[in-house]
Order: sequence, then structure tokens, then C-alpha cells
Amino acid sequence: MSPAKKSAKGAKRLDKITLDCIDRAAKGVLRVVEKGDKPSLRFPLRSLSNVRYDPAKGFFQLGRGRKLRTLTVNTVKVFAQSLRMMALSKELIETEDFATKRDAYYQSKNWGEARFQAQEESDAVMDDIEALFSLDGVSREQLRFYPEEHGGSVAGELQVIDIDPETGKKIVIDCTGFGSGSYSIPHSVEHLEFKTKAKFLLAIETGGMFQRLNYHKFWRRANCILVELGGVPTRATRRFIRKLADDARIPVYAFVDCDPYGISNIYRTLKVGSGNAAHLSQFFCVPQARFLGVTPQDIVDFKLEEATHPLQEIDVKRAKDALKNDPFFRSHKKWQKAINQLLKMKVRAEQQALAKWGLNYVIDEYLPRKLKDPGKFLP
Repeated sequence: MSPAKKSAKGAKRLDKITLDCIDRAAKGVLRVVEKGDKPSLRFPLRSLSNVRYDPAKGFFQLGRGRKLRTLTVNTVKVFAQSLRMMALSKELIETEDFATKRDAYYQSKNWGEARFQAQEESDAVMDDIEALFSLDGVSREQLRFYPEEHGGSVAGELQVIDIDPETGKKIVIDCTGFGSGSYSIPHSVEHLEFKTKAKFLLAIETGGMFQRLNYHKFWRRANCILVELGGVPTRATRRFIRKLADDARIPVYAFVDCDPYGISNIYRTLKVGSGNAAHLSQFFCVPQARFLGVTPQDIVDFKLEEATHPLQEIDVKRAKDALKNDPFFRSHKKWQKAINQLLKMKVRAEQQALAKWGLNYVIDEYLPRKLKDPGKFLP
């Protein structure tokens, strides 16, 4: 079977699973109503307090906490909105179309009294529905609700095999062939296939550092793939990295700023997920990721003290919260030691701090030295 046909078959299977979930939920509500009772929907509770972390599985998992939405006078509007959002998803799948989150909000303006007054309301209902169906392995993208933002940028030793939606024919995209530019990850990546002989994938927090490494073709020197995270990585970026790492069986190294946000938000989200989106972690996190740097010890080893900035009050709070409340950091003594070291030093360092020793010091010295011993990377 050709890749295009395999992709189409896989997409149809996922569509059927999604439609079955919607159908089952709607029929469940109907049966209760026909009996004269009040219908309810049980949504997973999305918070860090309802998350557990098993190092063996490598990602956040939802606990047993649930919130019950029962049809009452006070909840009739949001209950109706939930059902209308499911109906919209069903229509999108059946017509092979999609809607952005903003599109879905404006669609509701045709729902009479069930319309949303603000997109925050629409987004919250969409998130609840995704959490509900995630228990059956369904994501928001399978519900045909796509994010507004595109994924990160990619450069290096990789061929991405996409499918032309109009003709169904394969399109081979060479990520070494964009000159000074790069390939942009699409909003949905499930249909993509990959060809690569790269040794590893380097996930980079900032656009500036990605541009430097790409401009000087670091990916050629190191035989790797570069992916720009652009801060906390989008869903598409995380799914792209996970799918590529699984398919190609290559390690993923994270290169982010040495501060509590880079560590406990950007890296943690990439590796194990987040509390309010734990229902997605099994699809969108990258358990095989390891933290290359910048680490607190790097500040010492590479003599970056003069290129640091003081920790702000919010940084200290974020670091202490990670140590006290985050199941991931509480499970790894190496991370506890590193965060405590940062708190003791009372400073933070950006990736660009390495430019203290020269604009290309990161290419000529820092990364080659670090990559000689990946076994020392933080978990």
C-alpha cells in the first residue's frame, strides 16, 4: 500500500473513532432525557492537582478527578454549548473541513441563546470536550479544531513527506534546501512521514539561536535536525517532534534558557506535558527528551557569571512551586539539585549569554563540548 493510501486509511480510522465518541455522548444524553431525568457529562478535571507522573511511562497522566456537568437551570446554556460544539465537530469531519478556534467562536453566533459572548468561553468548552474524548485517544485536531498558530521552524538533515490535499500525491520536502530560511511545521502533522539519517534532534527555545545555528549550518556539522520551539512549544511542534523521534528512533536534546520559566514551563511541557493539558500528554509530549542546557552548572563551567541577570521574585516563586508541587521535578533528584543550585546562585542566564565569548562560541565550543557526553544531560 502506498504512503498516500496508508495516510488516508489512518485518517478515516481516526475519523470513525471520533464520530463514534460524539455519537455515544449524544445518545447517552438522549436516553436520559427520554426517561425524564437530568443528563450529565463527566469531564476530567484539568489541573496539576489531578496529575500523576510515572517515570516509567514518562509523561503526565490524568488522575481520577472529574467534574460533573448536569443539566440544570444554571447550566443549561453551557450544556447546550457543549452539545452544539460536538455537533459542529461532527459536521466538520463529515464534510472533511476544519475550523480554527476563532472560527468556532464565530460559528456560535448562529446558535441563538447558546452563542458564546467571548472566545474564552468557546475555548473552555472546546477544551472540556477534548478532555472528555481524550479518554478514547481523541485530540482536538481529530475533532477538526485547529490552532491559529503554526508550528515551529525546522532545518537540517530531514525529508518530510507530506500529501497534497487536492491530488493525494506525495510531496517530498528537503529541510536542507531552504537557503537561509526553514520549513514551517503545519497545524496538523499526523499524516506526515519522515526520512532522515540524523543522529539527534536539537529543540531550541529561541528564534535567534535557531537562526544562528541554521545560518551557519550547524545541522550539517553535527548531522542533526534543528527545531525552533519559540518559547513554550505549540501543540503541532510537540507532536511533530514526538512523531519524528518515534519514527526515526533518534534522541531529542533540549537547548533552552537557564531560568525557572525555561526549565519548568518550556522544557517540562515539551517532555511530560502540563497540568491543564494532561489529557494530551500521551500524544503531545516527548518523554525521550533530555536537557542539554543551559544548566546552572554551565554558568560556572563556561564562566558566564558576568552575563547573567538576577532572579526576579516571579522566578523564585516559579522555582519553589516546581520543587514543591510539580510531580516531574519531585521525581528527579538531579533536577531538584539543579533548581536549588539556581536559587542559591540567585541568577538566570539566557542562551545568548554564551555570546560573551564570541557570536559563534555556541557553535564552535559550547555545543561540541556538551554533545560529547549526552549521558550527563539532565533527565
